[in-house]
Amino acid sequence: MPFRQGPMIESVRLRRILGLALPIIGGMVSQNILNLVDTAMVGTIGDAALAAVGLGGFATFMCMALLLGVSTGVQVMAARRKGQGRRRETAWPLNAGLLLVLVVAPPLSVLLFILVPAAYPHLNGDPAVIAEGVPYLQARVLAILFVSMNFAFRGYWNAVDLSRYYMGTLVVMHSTNIFLNWVLIFGNLGAPELGTLGAGIASAVSTAVGTSIYVWLGLRHARRQGFLRRLPPATDIRRLVGLSVPSGIQQFFFSAGFLATFWVIGQVGTAELAAASVLLNVTLVAILPGLGLGLAAATLVGQALGRQDVDDASRWGWDVSRVGMIGLTVLGAPMWLVPDLILQVFIHDPATLDIARTPMRLVGLAMAFEALGLIIMHALLGAGDARRVMAVSIVAQWFIFLPAAYFMGPVLGFGLTVIWLLQVTYRAVQTLVFCAFWHGRRWSKIQA
Repeated sequence: MPFRQGPMIESVRLRRILGLALPIIGGMVSQNILNLVDTAMVGTIGDAALAAVGLGGFATFMCMALLLGVSTGVQVMAARRKGQGRRRETAWPLNAGLLLVLVVAPPLSVLLFILVPAAYPHLNGDPAVIAEGVPYLQARVLAILFVSMNFAFRGYWNAVDLSRYYMGTLVVMHSTNIFLNWVLIFGNLGAPELGTLGAGIASAVSTAVGTSIYVWLGLRHARRQGFLRRLPPATDIRRLVGLSVPSGIQQFFFSAGFLATFWVIGQVGTAELAAASVLLNVTLVAILPGLGLGLAAATLVGQALGRQDVDDASRWGWDVSRVGMIGLTVLGAPMWLVPDLILQVFIHDPATLDIARTPMRLVGLAMAFEALGLIIMHALLGAGDARRVMAVSIVAQWFIFLPAAYFMGPVLGFGLTVIWLLQVTYRAVQTLVFCAFWHGRRWSKIQA
């Protein structure tokens, strides 16, 4: 079994994990605080606005998911080159990623902006949710270029052990977003009261602020590594596409699956949809530190494989998983011990609170498995094993969970608790499959 290597992680390895992961986790926590502040602010408007923002956020992620796979490709290639000692070429994959984003993102944004009014009613039929959600989503899709560029920079900073720049930029970006939310949602400082549209504009503007900071940091700290010094070689572009496309497809179907989950829950009721929006945003506060550890694992694995040390790469996957399981278990404890203390910050309707309580307990109880699944999945991605990750993720979510959720929810009439129980179960099974992949080490043969 993978955890028989000793009861404790060596202190030097623990320091290496925490030194790389803590800045990433700090950035992730700031991102989740932003989401929770958005949710709390919009929640004062009502259930329809709350449901619209929750649905719109996942729709935005789905629209840009294929481009976000560039982050994985950049991180894998840059980490390998650092491990190989090719430091002056580590920013070449970043150049390739930014070039791809600049070509694809602008026309995609325009197309989606035009399609949103016709497409949104298919996500939810409630006229109040549609009225709030369409302008919010239109504002968000206009920022796809900036979001995609930010993810490419994130992959590079994480790969070369400069994740502190990622964290610092997110803090500035999200502080800007919170301020603009206060101004534009509620009409403060003489601005018009725009409601959910204001939340969408605030998110788009703050993302552009983040991009400008990343470019400035790149010019200061990555020029010697090749940042914007030359056009990327064709071989780098082909390799980046080969690594990024499977990851992007996996993220697209994952985010589309969340959107489909929202649709299924919306068939049960608007109160259930509002509760689900809060549950997912609160859950991400605990899960995204696990994602931060996963990104650290991807870097450590990639650098070890660059040194051609497969045993060390394997150990990093399991060692980071231990840290994550302990940390997320602690973070998940309040969710099942005192769920109302968390939920009442965002949900003001007693009936909606009752709906959300038991699913929140389920989330808290499943945190250790979520940590293990996230970290091992990213370790596999860091090794370049994106195709198998893609296949397992799509099959588990689309061919097992979603049909079961629709059958148990809208068809048989069970509520949000049963749907959430199914989600927790499918995620646990997926985690076991990823662990089997990591233990088998087929990933060690992949070139990146």
